Amino acid sequence: MSTHINAPEGAIADTVLLPGDPLRAKFIAENFLENAVCYNEVRGMFGFTGTYKGKKISVQGTGMGQPSLSIYAQELFQFYNVQKAVRIGTCGSIREDVKVRDIIIANAACTDSALQSQRFGLMHFAPVPSFELLNNAYNTAKELGLKAVVAPCASSDRFYDENENWKLWKKFGVAGLEMEAAELYTLAAQFNRKALAILTVSDHIITGEATTAEERQLTFKDMMKLALETVIKE
Repeated sequence: MSTHINAPEGAIADTVLLPGDPLRAKFIAENFLENAVCYNEVRGMFGFTGTYKGKKISVQGTGMGQPSLSIYAQELFQFYNVQKAVRIGTCGSIREDVKVRDIIIANAACTDSALQSQRFGLMHFAPVPSFELLNNAYNTAKELGLKAVVAPCASSDRFYDENENWKLWKKFGVAGLEMEAAELYTLAAQFNRKALAILTVSDHIITGEATTAEERQLTFKDMMKLALETVIKE
């Protein structure tokens, strides 16, 4: 067991989906996985393991923000030997051509987080995903007929940003704003594991269009299916 995950040895698969919302983890376990068993309820951060098309897969909530994601991803990599981790979360679009409910497959994750400066000081690390997972996700999205764009995201430590830093990210080609992917990619690099972020656009920063809290928690099934179909090809 680790500090925040009370699963015994062998309870967690080597492939884990990482939604921020623990209730989304529960939804995936109940609607996509067979014979799902709950292995974690510490702090209400649900974790489940089951099978999808015969492959053992876990799904673990991580909470909001990079510090919270960092705890769960590191414990999964360090103590449970997880080899592949796919974030399935939401983001805000900052590109006119990327609409609400579209999917972004993040081929890089910019960030303003102090977590990076604590690690690297004046150096600048480039958090990127596993090419194999990225390529699988791109091809799988085409096979499923999903509207998915491969583009950078930006992982911010601030949700309410009165400085409108998104405008600078937009100028440099970033498609969506979220709060976790850069730390996941960085930890995967540190532990030599594979990671990817697949994001559903839940709101549009430019137009103001947004989905409901219930829709974010319980739907976005295309993203979930895309992630599951991606990892079983590995």
